[in-house]
Amino acid sequence: MKITEKQLSLVNERLKAILSSDNYFAKIYKELGITEIKTPEDFRKLPFIDKAELRNAYPLGIQAAPDEEIVRIHSSSGTTGKPVIIPYTAKDVDDWATMFARCYETAGIGKRDRIQITPGYGLWTAGIGFQAGCEKLGAMAIPMGPGNTEKQLQMMQDLKSTVICATSSYALLLAEEINKRGLRDKLLLKKGVIGSERWSDKKREYIANELGIELYDIYGLTEIYGPGIGINCSLQTGMHYWDDYIYVEIIDPETGENVEDGEEGEIVITTLVKEGAPLLRFRTHDLSRIIPGDCPCGRSYPRLDVIKGRSDDMFKVHGVNMFPSQVEELLGTVDGVSSEYKIDIAHDDEINRDIILLTVEAEGRVNFEKTGETIKNAFKSKMSVTPKVVVVSLGTLPRSEKKTKRVFDHREE
Repeated sequence: MKITEKQLSLVNERLKAILSSDNYFAKIYKELGITEIKTPEDFRKLPFIDKAELRNAYPLGIQAAPDEEIVRIHSSSGTTGKPVIIPYTAKDVDDWATMFARCYETAGIGKRDRIQITPGYGLWTAGIGFQAGCEKLGAMAIPMGPGNTEKQLQMMQDLKSTVICATSSYALLLAEEINKRGLRDKLLLKKGVIGSERWSDKKREYIANELGIELYDIYGLTEIYGPGIGINCSLQTGMHYWDDYIYVEIIDPETGENVEDGEEGEIVITTLVKEGAPLLRFRTHDLSRIIPGDCPCGRSYPRLDVIKGRSDDMFKVHGVNMFPSQVEELLGTVDGVSSEYKIDIAHDDEINRDIILLTVEAEGRVNFEKTGETIKNAFKSKMSVTPKVVVVSLGTLPRSEKKTKRVFDHREE
């Protein structure tokens, strides 16, 4: 997706704001002699920004607006290293709410809907973003936050919630509880807005079927406002993203070179109007592709495909590179196996060899031993790695109210 003249003009305005603020990135750009962006070629000379640099600027080194204009800060949900602190001006907060309201509208959600919000509040951007967008839209917000499933289900029934907002992990937990308690006919849920983590087709199908709702993928990350910068429409042909607020590139994660529309790579985002912490060419590490052409829904906003995973999610066993998305695709082909799994990787000192243990859930109707053999053989055939496979009953693996950690590498401990 080529950058437009209008987008270049906005990038140049953000660059000037950064340079005049003399923040962390201003020093970098000045050292490189970057003072103005006039052409697409100038834009591509801008260095990429990585999360590690944002941590280097801790706590407020990336702030590009005066203190008196900063009204809020958020922090990324990562658990490693220093947190990343993102300052917001009042305009940033309002722009974010506008984008989020646009997401709801794209999903066919309107003022008469009652939106139950289960993602977390606080420094994390999720809960407050879902709520601000809901209020900007004019719908009823039910700001539950995470956990207390008993209360969630009670409010869902008593307040006649029509929309559920959640991570896919918590949506799965709620779907299982609703199924277990036979509550589906007592609910008025119509749609689910799901974000924060990638999820398999098998999990999507289970949640949609058990709750009887349409599901929508919402995209975003704290460094770039938060959730709400893109969502899929009812035709499910990819996620429309708001190119009046952000510019998206797809690069080869190894070379850093731009790839053609339609080719898969790493998403790089530039904020076009953000004041508090503008970021130019931020590497998200999310893997996807820009879908060429126009959406049949008639919207002119460009589209990203479903997030396939993260370039930094890769794990290596016996010299073979693997991604959780590959594991999910493989398990999706095995009859009776659920979307939930856990991978443990360790080094066996006795045989001086890495071992991989894959724990999966399966329905009681299938033979666990044969299912384990099927999975093992599929792994060996498709990934050239033979794991030890343990098959357990549905509901055995822990459920999460936030994101689910699936790969545990004990070699690093």
